[in-house]
Amino acid sequence: MMNNETSVLSQRDLRQVARRWMCMAVNTYNYESQMAGSIIYATSDALRKIYPNDNEYKEALNNHYKYFNTHPWIAPVVFGVTLAIESKEGIASKEIVQNLKTSIMGPMAGVGDTILWVLIPTILGSISSYMALDGNPLGTIVWMILNLFFIMIRYRCVEIGYHNGIKLIGAFNNKLARFTEAASILGLVVVGSLIPSVIKVTTPLNIHVGDVAMKIQPMLDKILPGMLPVLFTWGIYRLIKNNTLKIIPIIFLTIAVCMAGAAFNILS
Repeated sequence: MMNNETSVLSQRDLRQVARRWMCMAVNTYNYESQMAGSIIYATSDALRKIYPNDNEYKEALNNHYKYFNTHPWIAPVVFGVTLAIESKEGIASKEIVQNLKTSIMGPMAGVGDTILWVLIPTILGSISSYMALDGNPLGTIVWMILNLFFIMIRYRCVEIGYHNGIKLIGAFNNKLARFTEAASILGLVVVGSLIPSVIKVTTPLNIHVGDVAMKIQPMLDKILPGMLPVLFTWGIYRLIKNNTLKIIPIIFLTIAVCMAGAAFNILS
């Protein structure tokens, strides 16, 4: 018989799901079912506890072995929710579970990709790398703390989904587009403000008018402070966006341009 309480799974069960997922999140990735194999590996013991009946257990496993693809760090929230539903409703919930996974994997991927893989690492990574460039050991510590924070969040995601997920996803979906747009704008502002500080590109060139030598760099700074770093960053961005070159050739091209510019006293 199916237990109708969502406490069928203990904290230990949920943490086992989290550990298994962290070890195997994309290890079974394929183009037919994407992350489904890893979900089954992560949740199989928990599902077995929910479904002591062999036939129901097999049916539940087959139900989860369907196409699923979202951000791997935030995916545990999704199947934390599905485990809660199955704990309460049993095998009768299999269509609800599949529909839920299909409907929210896209929005959750948007949250994970924007916030966890772009916004936070870009901002804190830029700050910590800038501190490291100045010889400040706190830069390394900040980056290590960020990664420890991410590990803790990933470890707790299954519990968050299991206990609060349905309410959380319902509330978050209503504000998702606005929140994602605001986060993207904030990330662009922060990264843009760091360009002149992190990218050091200046020119020692002078313009000679009669006996007077006028330095170009102060003139550029009056027009737009940090103009050369901004133009340099824009050029690299266009190469990447237009897929003109891959990342490794761009790195070597950057090194070559900088060395040539320094050798001919054009850049400093």
